[in-house]
Amino acid sequence: MLGIIPSAPDPGSEKGYGIQIAYSTSSGRVEEKQTTSKSSPDPADAIGSIGAHLLSVDEVYARYSSHPTVGLELAAVRCKERDGKNIISPPPTVYWKKTLDYIFGGFNFLMWISFVLTVLCYEPLGPPIPFTLGVAVLLILVIIVSAAFYALVDWNANRIMKSIKSLIAHETAVIRGGSQQIIKTADIVVGDVAVLNAGDRVPADMRVVQASSDLRFDRSLLTGESEMVPGAVDATSDNDLETRNLALTSTFVVQGTCRGVVFATGDRTVMGRLVKMSGETKFKLTTIQRELWFFTKIVSYLALFFFCLSILLYGVWLRISYPGYDTLSSAIVNSIACLTAFVPQGLPICVALSLTVVARRMAKRQVLVKNLATIETLGCMSVLCSDKTGTLTAGKMMVENIAFLDDAFGVEEINERVTRVSNPDAFSAFKVLHQIARLCNGAKFDPTTNDLPVQDRMIKGDPTDAALLRFSEALSIPELGVDASTLQQDYLKTFEIPFNSRNKWMLSVVSKVNSAEKTVKSTWMFVKGAPEVLFPSCDSVLQSDGTVVPLTSRARQMFATFQEDWSSRGQRVLVLCRKPIEEIKTGLLPYDIEDLMYTEMCDLTLVSLIGICDPPRPDVLPSISIIRQAGVRVFMVTGDFKLTALAIARQHVVDTIQDVQAAASEKVLSEELIKPSDDDLIRSLVLTGEDVTSLTSSDWNVIVGAYTEIVFARTTPDQKMRIVEEIKARGDNTVAVTGDGVNDAPALKAADIGVAMGSGSDVAKEAAALILLKNDFASIPVAMEMGRLVFDNLKKVTLYLMPAGSYTQFMAILANVLLGMQVPMSSYQQVAYSVTNDIIMSISLMYEEPEWDLMERKPRNAKTDRLTDWRFFLHIYFFYGLMLWPCAMGMWFLYMNQQGLSFYKVILTFNQWEDGWQGYTLAQLNQFVNVGQCIYFVTMAIGQCGTLLSVSNRRVSILDSNPLWGPRRNLMVLVGITGTILICVVNLYGAAFQQVFGATPIPAMFWGLPFTFALGILLMDETRKAIVRKYPKSFIAWLAW
Repeated sequence: MLGIIPSAPDPGSEKGYGIQIAYSTSSGRVEEKQTTSKSSPDPADAIGSIGAHLLSVDEVYARYSSHPTVGLELAAVRCKERDGKNIISPPPTVYWKKTLDYIFGGFNFLMWISFVLTVLCYEPLGPPIPFTLGVAVLLILVIIVSAAFYALVDWNANRIMKSIKSLIAHETAVIRGGSQQIIKTADIVVGDVAVLNAGDRVPADMRVVQASSDLRFDRSLLTGESEMVPGAVDATSDNDLETRNLALTSTFVVQGTCRGVVFATGDRTVMGRLVKMSGETKFKLTTIQRELWFFTKIVSYLALFFFCLSILLYGVWLRISYPGYDTLSSAIVNSIACLTAFVPQGLPICVALSLTVVARRMAKRQVLVKNLATIETLGCMSVLCSDKTGTLTAGKMMVENIAFLDDAFGVEEINERVTRVSNPDAFSAFKVLHQIARLCNGAKFDPTTNDLPVQDRMIKGDPTDAALLRFSEALSIPELGVDASTLQQDYLKTFEIPFNSRNKWMLSVVSKVNSAEKTVKSTWMFVKGAPEVLFPSCDSVLQSDGTVVPLTSRARQMFATFQEDWSSRGQRVLVLCRKPIEEIKTGLLPYDIEDLMYTEMCDLTLVSLIGICDPPRPDVLPSISIIRQAGVRVFMVTGDFKLTALAIARQHVVDTIQDVQAAASEKVLSEELIKPSDDDLIRSLVLTGEDVTSLTSSDWNVIVGAYTEIVFARTTPDQKMRIVEEIKARGDNTVAVTGDGVNDAPALKAADIGVAMGSGSDVAKEAAALILLKNDFASIPVAMEMGRLVFDNLKKVTLYLMPAGSYTQFMAILANVLLGMQVPMSSYQQVAYSVTNDIIMSISLMYEEPEWDLMERKPRNAKTDRLTDWRFFLHIYFFYGLMLWPCAMGMWFLYMNQQGLSFYKVILTFNQWEDGWQGYTLAQLNQFVNVGQCIYFVTMAIGQCGTLLSVSNRRVSILDSNPLWGPRRNLMVLVGITGTILICVVNLYGAAFQQVFGATPIPAMFWGLPFTFALGILLMDETRKAIVRKYPKSFIAWLAW
């Protein structure tokens, strides 16, 4: 057994649990075979009656047909596999709720109100005319199509995300048939002996049978409490959920190592039963979802207000003052246009469509986004706190340098120098170094890759341990008896304290045994860890020839020089130490042994320093450059030594670095200033974990407010989390954290958005909102750009929809109610325009490529920079809309004037518009109205083409960025414009539309003039953009959206 210790085993069975008959691993036992009862028990009762924690270790192995060293036999595995996969079934989807959400969600509830009122107007409120019935049919079709579209987009986005999730390989180390194997977590069965290390997710409900003394679990997913829970072998409570000797599914090992016997899998686990009891999981609105919900409420309230106002004006004024001007049913049908006019029906469709676009692009990059809408949050990121190892660096560590007291070696020259000397014993220290590197190590080779070369083998464990494991496995010096295969046979590991980010060292107790006599010849305590932590505990040092001499101050200084030199080159430096101790007495509890080892942590012999290099990721440097250009500050938060962190930071993050004390003495910053100024000369600094613990609130104001690039070195997980929280609390920062290790998990959870590497620990991936499956750091700026682009395009969609919808259409209703003129745009045309023309053109905006300066703008403040603000509405109502509705209304009056009905013969007519008005019959007047309404419809639709082309670029001229060619080519714009014209043609010339809705062809000139209006809108906006570009500090630029 490596790295773990059993709970007080019977002395008689200590030797490899030697008596095979004590445990049965055959498939004949059926004590707790998982069969589905005909009457499903209450999940709550099942959770409270586990009972496995009350069994002794031997009873656990016996009950579940397993064995501590053999595990399950293959025959038993095949039998138990019939109980099903170790997969927790997702909460059952309540399809009727989802269907109701599709049908009534978004703005559809306003459409339902309109539909019900229109049906009532058809009968019994008014005469059953085909027009009213046609509007009702159109509204129900709109509802059906919208609901179907929402369902289709939701299904498509979920399908893409499921395909990405399937790329995550969930694997677990188990003992089967006497050997340790790595299998898919879904293939675990009851009775499997699982081997877990720090960072692993617990794959099934397990009874802990062996545990390291520092074993800790994170049970926050089950209990909601973030405090680490100690693990133990013996029961500490009769309560199943309180005892510490159960490791439950979906919890995490955050410290230490353990082995456990699986007693429940899949839906029979505690988590599986809780999921069954809790039903569907609740979700929290993201930034963009809150923005859209806020906007939806505002628009809905306005629509309902003006609808009620229109009906009220009819009831208290028009009906009394101008009897016959409107009937109740026609007044309601016309007022329904208030509901449809204000509703930007294309907006929720575009939001749904944007999720599909994001999902496809993220799937292409193999980026798992747990909630697609969180991509927009990443677009708001103002500070990126990045871990170093495995994130900025490749995480593929290699031993590069070794230093003894009197000599130093590069790894490549070891064998050459040893063979060159006449007496190889001059380098006897390599034998001790090899023992410590191999035996004081928490990493293990995947047995299935043992036949591969050492550099190609898969390793489960920390990258630092993996580097030492590869080094010790490859190191072979026959002249000194250095050989990894014989080392494992000659030494037995009896106790271990795994490395953790607080101690910053690892300890192993090993005994050299006489294989023939089965006796212990000597016992050693091997320790490896951070030099600054272990140096004070050393009083002697090993020379390269194996002799031990006192550790003098001069020797300490020499090793410190080595450390600084290697660290400044970006290497992680470890010190290896040893100490002879007495054999550990049998029967001691793990906690007693741990206390004993802490008392032995003195008078160590320093063996050597080891320098480990971790090559930087090739994609990091350009990615960091893009991130910084986007106005995002990059902070490195690492547990590494300060000089090592600085060496990597100079390659990736910072331009100049100064010590925090020197910086603080040179610069004084008021507490109100919480973001760095462009005029600041001191931009970068370095802090250590020790500094972080001593910082006051005022210090944090200076740090967060004055510096753009900071390196936090030698930090613990708690300090990392505090750093994130302090940054979030100042300057309305949106903080993203990248990491891959157990020690990064608290910070990943605390961040606004956590980003984990696909090769990282299960704990980190669970805490993160976004997982880079291919460890591709370059995906971060891509995701940032996607987040910014989604928000940018939604602003464009909203800006496009509102001038025609809530303004031009509404002005037609307003003119009818207040100015006593015939309605320039029928309720059918308003509904048709909102759900056809608007949607087909607004969708094209969601396919807009990023503008050239999108990643050069400052990050959006999620708290103050809203989807819509006063500048936004200024452009809607006093720029685009103020050009569009007068053009449409002017065309209406122009046509009427051509028929001999001047401006004053059209307005304020109210109930005078009847047979004989100005010498026209009622049929002629109605024909004039029908043609005028079609002209108004066509003018608005074509005029919006100018708005579409205008809003597609916020700052750039269309001459430099057009939809037909170039980097921002978007042929969907051409499709949208063509589509909206075809819709107009179908509406005007379709026989059914003419018969039911009174549509009619219009004179040719009224097809041509709207294109000049569209061009005029585009030219006006091009002039505005030119002023903004030439005079970026002008009043016009200040008003720009």
